Amino acid sequence: MDQLTVMRSFVSVTKSRSFSQAARTLGISGSLVSRHVAELEKSLGVYLVNRTARTISLTEAGVRYAEFASRIVEEIDREEAQLRGLRDKAEGSLAIISPKWIGSNDVGDAIVAFATRYPKIHIRFEVGGMSERSYEFLDQGFDIAFHTRHVRDCNLMLRKIADLKFALCAAPTYLNRAGGPAGIAELSDHDCLLNTNDPIWHLSHAGHDVHLKINDPVYSSNSYVTLRKAALAGRGIALLPVRLVSDELAGGTLVNLVDGCVVPDRPLYALHSPGSQTLARVRLFLDFVTDWFRRQAPAQPSRSAAPAASSAAPAASSAAPAAKSA
Repeated sequence: MDQLTVMRSFVSVTKSRSFSQAARTLGISGSLVSRHVAELEKSLGVYLVNRTARTISLTEAGVRYAEFASRIVEEIDREEAQLRGLRDKAEGSLAIISPKWIGSNDVGDAIVAFATRYPKIHIRFEVGGMSERSYEFLDQGFDIAFHTRHVRDCNLMLRKIADLKFALCAAPTYLNRAGGPAGIAELSDHDCLLNTNDPIWHLSHAGHDVHLKINDPVYSSNSYVTLRKAALAGRGIALLPVRLVSDELAGGTLVNLVDGCVVPDRPLYALHSPGSQTLARVRLFLDFVTDWFRRQAPAQPSRSAAPAASSAAPAASSAAPAAKSA
């Protein structure tokens, strides 16, 4: 039988000096209270209560154990009350981890805005170093982990924060030199800039999904920031987050490529520990960040005017090698 349960029954009996009154206080039957005390006496090997027809009293061992049990039960109740208070208060600490590329940009901006709005919540934020196992952030001491891939077979609590837009783009200097691709199939013939964490470009054309594996990129990096710089320098074609290059697309220093090519949005998820008793600061943070991304969402970029491209017709999606969606 649960030790804390029988201790609570015994403490209630010692306070009321009545099994029936203790039962009413605890909301259980008198016979169950009596059984709890009997089980406790059996486990300790001593009598704790002197029972008579009209009253009960504590033995010497009972007095000693009552002091001990009362102290333990009170400490547990006090600690649980404090923890419930932490759950309901928008203060305390919050540890967050994110992929480097978005943690250094959008997510980082949102977290700074949150920290400024709620100064009583102390933030620890780390970018990079994420495990392939979606739950490992809990073992590392984090409360929340951001992911930009679909999370499968996950028992954690998951909140979709936003849809992230991407653009297939290049600088006019590159297009003047190499010409623009007339269709998706021609991308393989161009100089491509690749994020090593996303070796397959997931595109859509004429209602067909295209999974284009970039086998021989001329420039690769695990940082979209450096890929943006390489694209601006005219090194080749890159698949970049729209928020990272929105000014360049608007100003024409980067050009959105391939008529009819759609780059599907990618999800941004926030994972946190399971359970219905979500801490107030976690819930507050998720609501804030979701709203921040909604307000900051960029418009889908239109295709900019580009130098004349090859006259080849856009290829059907089957022309590109297929790969399983990452």
